[in-house]
Amino acid sequence: MKITGSRGAKALALVALVGAVGACGLPRSGPSKAEIYKGSVLKQGDAFIVAVNSRVTRATAVTPALGFSSAFRTAGVIGSDQISPGDVLGLTIYENVKDDPLLGNTGQRVSALTEIQVDGAGYIFVPYAGKIKAAGQSPDGLRDIITKKLDTQTPDPQVSVQRLAGDGSTVSVSGFAGAQGVFPIERPTRTLSAMIAKAGGVTLEPEVAIVRVTRGGKTGQIWLQDLFSNPSLDIALRPGDKIVIERDTRAFTALGATGAQNRVPFETQTLSAIEAIATVGGLNSGTADPTGVFVFRNEPAEIANAVLGRRDLQGDQRMVYVLDLTQPTGMFEARDFLVRDGDTVYVTEAPYVQWTKTLSAITGTTGAADTLATAGN
Repeated sequence: MKITGSRGAKALALVALVGAVGACGLPRSGPSKAEIYKGSVLKQGDAFIVAVNSRVTRATAVTPALGFSSAFRTAGVIGSDQISPGDVLGLTIYENVKDDPLLGNTGQRVSALTEIQVDGAGYIFVPYAGKIKAAGQSPDGLRDIITKKLDTQTPDPQVSVQRLAGDGSTVSVSGFAGAQGVFPIERPTRTLSAMIAKAGGVTLEPEVAIVRVTRGGKTGQIWLQDLFSNPSLDIALRPGDKIVIERDTRAFTALGATGAQNRVPFETQTLSAIEAIATVGGLNSGTADPTGVFVFRNEPAEIANAVLGRRDLQGDQRMVYVLDLTQPTGMFEARDFLVRDGDTVYVTEAPYVQWTKTLSAITGTTGAADTLATAGN
């Protein structure tokens, strides 16, 4: 009777232990599939849960739209080394006379006019030539204008124009460029790609490099790779342009039964779900459920309506996209479905994992109880 009673007590204790373990929360990487589905609008939740197929993939295939406006793309190439307001010029004038030169003293055939500053409106004053518009002209162009003005007053004048101070036609290059600074627009560097090359290229991976150009109050930006592959994006530069090389700041968050849980920056212009999973080390082979790959996203209303076949949704919608890698086309759907900035990619644990954790907790607790009982005896 004592033996039977002892066995009955152990059985009751085991049942109580199972109940206790089941009631308490075991450690896990996140919600289960069933718990996620409970958040569906079909069950009084606030998220639309959608299985990914080819139609969904097409409706959600949105990538950042980068490019230059027509104002940037239609601007023509300017001449190199243009004079700008504020520049300080030096003029040297050679006259073909000895006795009575126009500008110099008797016997002085060469006259030097230094420290001639281009005023705010772009003009300079040259004796006997008058007020001349210098801004926008190259030194050679200004030389021709001054020569024609003086030619009627002194025989065969020869004029030399030099910029003594001022930057002339320049652009600034900053960010992840090989060399940052202010660079003149010269004959070989009149376009965006040429100026980036002049600045030493970029110091980050071309796949994540974005080129931003600010001109006046307008800004345009493009992918560096698109600049090299599409000649129409290689815009002509203008004085004062600000060129900034930036890193793509998009990222997604990986959680659950993956190789790593982290916020992961994009490494390419587009990123598929299968590439996102591979980036964090793939599915955890010991715990992951390949039927439970979820992508959480706040979707704009126009896309959400297209995905759901509706027209009444307004504002951003909470969407949960489901990928089942075990389906015949599951891997292809994951390959084609694009992950976007701010997405959360979550992989659920396989159902048996919780059973394994429960059994481990029970056997571990039972073993500890036996140890304590033995020690008590």
